[in-house]
Formats: sequence, C-alpha cells, structure tokens
Amino acid sequence: MVASVRNGRTGNLPAESNAFIGRRSELAEISALLGTARLVTLTGPGGVGKSRLALRAAHTVRASFPGGVWLVELSDLKNPELLTNTLAEATRLTEQTLRPLLEALCEHLDDGPLLLVLDTCEHVLDECARVAQELLAHVPELRVLATSRQPLGVAGEHLLSVTPLPLGERADAVALFAARAAAAVPSFTLTDTNRTDVAAVCARLDGIPLALELAAVRLRGFPLDRLLEGLDSRFDLLVSPARPRLARHQTLRTAIGWSHELCTPLERLLWARLSVFAGGWDVEAAEFVCHGGPLDAEEILALLASLTEKSIVTREGDGVAGRYRMLDTVRTFGAEWLAGLGEQDTVRDRHRDYFRWIARQGQAEWLGPGQRMWAERLSVEHANLRVALEECLAAPEPETALELAGTLWYFWFACGFAEEGRGHLERALRRAHDGGPEHALATWAHRLVTVVPDDVDAAESVSAAYVWVAEERQLPVPALPLTGASLAVRGESARSALLYGSSAQGPGGGGGAEFFQLLTLALQAYLLAGQGAFERCAAVAERLRADCAKRGELWMRAWGDFFVALAGIGLGRPDDALVCAREALAAKWRVHDRLGVAAVADLLVAAEASRGEPERAALLLGAGTRLWHAAGLPQLGDTGTTVFRREYARHLRKALGEDVFAEAVCEGRELSPEAALRLALDGVLDEPGL
Repeated sequence: MVASVRNGRTGNLPAESNAFIGRRSELAEISALLGTARLVTLTGPGGVGKSRLALRAAHTVRASFPGGVWLVELSDLKNPELLTNTLAEATRLTEQTLRPLLEALCEHLDDGPLLLVLDTCEHVLDECARVAQELLAHVPELRVLATSRQPLGVAGEHLLSVTPLPLGERADAVALFAARAAAAVPSFTLTDTNRTDVAAVCARLDGIPLALELAAVRLRGFPLDRLLEGLDSRFDLLVSPARPRLARHQTLRTAIGWSHELCTPLERLLWARLSVFAGGWDVEAAEFVCHGGPLDAEEILALLASLTEKSIVTREGDGVAGRYRMLDTVRTFGAEWLAGLGEQDTVRDRHRDYFRWIARQGQAEWLGPGQRMWAERLSVEHANLRVALEECLAAPEPETALELAGTLWYFWFACGFAEEGRGHLERALRRAHDGGPEHALATWAHRLVTVVPDDVDAAESVSAAYVWVAEERQLPVPALPLTGASLAVRGESARSALLYGSSAQGPGGGGGAEFFQLLTLALQAYLLAGQGAFERCAAVAERLRADCAKRGELWMRAWGDFFVALAGIGLGRPDDALVCAREALAAKWRVHDRLGVAAVADLLVAAEASRGEPERAALLLGAGTRLWHAAGLPQLGDTGTTVFRREYARHLRKALGEDVFAEAVCEGRELSPEAALRLALDGVLDEPGL
C-alpha cells in the first residue's frame, strides 16, 4: 500500500520580510480568540500595524489549521463586486463555473479547519461583511481574521483594537525604531548614550509603527539629534493650545508629509503619479504611465531607486523582473497630491492605455513561445487590469471597454478567470450598441468563456446569438467547436458533429483566428476518439502538436499531448500514453490551467490502470477529486458523476477489492493539488512547493 500522506494545504502566507517586534500580549489574545471565535477583526487607524500583526498571528497559529491559512490582500481592490473573485484567486479556486462563485467558494473552503485573513477591509466594508457572513454560515470549520479601520458589523464578530506601540526607553517602540534604523544604517547601534533621543523620537511619533519606520530611514541623511530637531520643528506647527497632543492620524499624516517635503520636486511628482497603480508596477509601466512634463522617462529608474531608499516604495524581485509597491497609506497621500496637481485624469488615462497595450501584446504573442510568460505576467498585473477595465467601463465611449475585455479572451479562458471575464464582458456589452469590430470581438470572447462543462445550454444560446450578429453585420462567422466540444462531453456526439465545421475564424483574425484553427483540430481529435477511431485521432492530434510546436505554443499543445495519450490508451500503448499525459499535465500546470490539469489527471488514471497499476490508478482517481475541486467543478470529481470516473471506479474496485480501493481513493483525495501533481508526474508523494 502507498504510504499515508498529509493533506499539505498550507495556504499562501508570504514570508515575513523583517523581524517582528513586540505585541506579545496582542498575539496571545488573537491566538486565544481564534480558538473560540469565528470572526476576529483587528481595528485601528492607518499605519498602526494591523496588517503586520495579522500576518504574524497567522504564522503563529497556522499549525492549528490543517485546511490552510490563506491571506487575501484587499488594498488594491477597487470594485467591491470583485471581492469574491479576489477570494477565489487567493485561495486557488479556478473560476470555471457558471454557478454562483460564492457557492463554489464555500465548497472549496469546506475542507477542515481553515483560516482566512482578510487584510484591509475598510474600503469594501459592506461587501466584506456580506461575504464573510455567507462563508461563516456555510463553512463550519472556517475562521476569519480581518483587519479594518472599522468593524465589519457581522454577528458574532470579536474586536481587538490595535494601538500604537508602548513608549519609554525600554519599550517596544524604541526596539522597533532601533531595528529599522540598523537595517537602514548598518553602523547604527542603540546605546545608553542615544537611547533617550530614540525614545524622544518615538514619543514625538506617538509610537505609530509606520511613522517610526519612515523616520528610521531618515537616519541615512540626518544624525539622530538632527532628526529629532526636524521632528520637533515640523510637528510644532500643528500643535494648538486646545490640543496639546496630536491626534494619531495627524501624527502619521505629518510623518508622511515630512518624508514628502524631504523628497526632491521630481520625486514628489513621481510619487503622486505612481499612486494610480494597483498591485505594484515594473519599470516599463512606470516609465510609460508617469513620464511627461518635467519628468523624462529616462529619469524614472533613478528616481524609483531614490524613493526606495527613502522607503516610500518597496522593491520586490531582482533585475528586470523586479516590481515596486507602495503602502496603502503612502499611496493615498500620493493620490491626494496628484488630485491637487490636476493630473488625475491624465495619468489614469495613461495607465488605462498602457494596460490596453499590454493586453494587445499578450493576445498577439499568446500562441507563441512567450505563452507561459504572458500567463504569469497578466496574473501579476491582474489588479492593474481591473483598474484599467473600470476606467474603460466608466468612459462615455463603450468601444474601449469592449475592446479591452474582448482582447483579454485568452486570459479569461485559458488562465482560469472565466467567471470574472464574463462579468466584465457582460457589463461592456450592456453599454454598447450592436455592430463594429469591438462588439464582435467582445461577443466572441463572451461566447468563449461561457462554454464551461456545467452550462452548455447557455453556451449554445450565446453561440446562436453570435451567429445572428455576425450574419447581420457581415462579420466572419466561426464554426462552433466550443459548443460542439461541450456537447460531446455530455455524450451528444451527433449534435456536436452537426455544429462542427472545418473553418474556424475568430473576429478580426489574428490570435483569435489562429486559436480557433488549433481548437478545431482539438475537437476533431476529441470526436474521433469518441468514435473509437484512435489511429485517426492520433494523426489529428499529432498535427495539432506540430502546428503548436511551430509557434512555440504551450496551452493548446498540451491538448495535443492529451489526445495522443488518449489514442495511445485506445491502441494498447499505455507506456507511451503515460509519457504524453505527463507532458500535458506539466504544461497545463505551468500556464495555470487548472481545468486542464484535472482533465489530464483523469486520463492518467486510465493510463496507469492500462499499465497494470490499479492501486496507483485508484490513488490518482482520488487525487483527481481534489484537482476538480480546485478547478471549481467539484461535481466532476465525484466518482459517480461522469461515465469515465464511474467506469474506472467500478474497474479498479473489482481489481483491488473494496477495502484497498477505498483506502487508496481516500489517500488521493487527501492530497493537496500540488502534492497530487507531484504524484501524477513522477510517482513521488511530497509536500507542495512546486
């Protein structure tokens, strides 16, 4: 029997970037609350350290949550309607279903004790409250740890107010300042000589962690005594006789404002313009969006380095792949400055146009050797794409929204964001009149992302609507391979053959047209396999693989591997089939196609069974349940749902006996998606971390 394995769903917590200082009592209280309370919300003003405390607490308690600890960062989310999509993305649920996504998310998270960390809820508070309430009602073993400037207001919510760090020469505020100062200036050491001045700096900043960290960086240009003098003179301007001490939000704002004053005029201008980004940016994006007027594109890299030195922005990654981010409080200050300059609309338009260009570049190169790079790049830029789409949808002309949402067809369809893509496309189509290339593109893209296994009728309806539009407007009329494929999945091969055609064109040609040509070959292979014509299936699949190889394309090439493997099983060549199926599985995982991963995993069940490895096949049958669950279609992972899984379950049960079969399937079902992938690729049961 295969050795027992652990679930391995550890979650997505990032490593902590620096040492955590203090907060022992708060950490103990959070741990205790999460043992009994379903929802714990850390409240407090901006900059007080709620997010950092929540991350440390999540790391501290992760062993208590075998279902995983999942961080959902909400500061970059602008549209509350996309909260559930953001949760699905963070918890690795692929949006390949037309069921309500929240319903699918509840099923996805209902997998043992699990902690969800909702960070920065205040700007989407009502939707956070609604979704948290639904999740808690339908996922019994779920705990939620939220951070917000105000309570969510959900029944059963337990509040913990996060206050500034304690002050005093031996207190946590001094320890934090000293640690960050030593990181900024390695020669700095906290001594009995300078301890009093450090404590005075901390008192001047009310012990607010973000203010302390910004001030510590100032030691690169000021000795400690000058830093204290600067704080005194800067803050005294805001002290009134009626209020001898500054309110905490004034303290933080003043600390950020002082950092702003110490920047050069060009650094301030770049800071303001960078505030339009969501989820970070790279140098190319900053140069395109932020140049203009006195700010040349060639200066931006050096200015970014200077802002990084001042801790206004943070850098992640190395070399050309490096990205920059800005803390939410700092970005808000920059956005207010940008509005004051009167540049808000201009810079937002540049941001929108840059990401329209990125979408077009991705479409043009999708069927090429850069496909994996584009899948990863657009996933990284997801928050910025959402902002650009919202700008397009708010514009008076509907064409830009149609064009951007339609151009991203490959991202919605192939990278696991079908549900979100449908939402954007439907909003864009509702605003537009029929006609024009943008409308045709958006309608075609909507049809593409509507064809998912659990709503074929809707796909047929959209397909018929597109044919009518195309004929009325004299636009290219594609064949209907997607609808045909979905019908074939349901066993309706006769109807799928009637809908199938030999000419496949996407609106406007280009990437869409090439994609449909490849998709036509994939459907031919599928139908031939369904008819038992395995030699012809293999020939068509080999042609598909060759056409993809010419382009360096990965996503559709994997379906060619899939059908070659399927034909190999039918022709009695299971060893060859296993090799091809593993190649397909690795490729599908690389481009984040979890639906494809689940489908290929089912094929591996057949390959292993045909090779005389029934126990391993049963383990993979159970693992497939987990992979279908991760793809957002848990019903397709049920051994009794599809003909394929039902028949293989019957075959393997007979070969192994009921007890051994049930134990193997149960073991496979307990694997994480990553561990299931390892098993399928090389037979090694291991922890995640691919």
